[in-house]
Amino acid sequence: MARPAVARVASIMLDCNNLETMVEFWGNLLDIKEKNRFPGYVWMTRISRGGPALAFQQVTAKKAVKNRLHLDLTTDDPETLITHIEELGGSRLHDHDIAGFHWTVCADPEGNEFCVTESK
Repeated sequence: MARPAVARVASIMLDCNNLETMVEFWGNLLDIKEKNRFPGYVWMTRISRGGPALAFQQVTAKKAVKNRLHLDLTTDDPETLITHIEELGGSRLHDHDIAGFHWTVCADPEGNEFCVTESK
């Protein structure tokens, strides 16, 4: 049997209630721009060279439980980035440390969790 074609991740789609809030928050946080817009959908530029794009789909349902998928962000200065996240309307949720590895769980303005770690 022939091997099926290899799939690539083109976009990471986040459900959201307010497209404008999410486009502004994530666009500022990741320094990405809006690329395509259709009623109820926005695709941003790629997160990194050759990486997937971030996209948003407007939905009516509110977020009810923890995400099953989240982004891990790295930076040379996590505390400065977390301050920026809070200034953009996000929040710091929890700090964790396991065997010397530290990360902070944050949330965007609609409560979607993501992690911030120090670049190593």
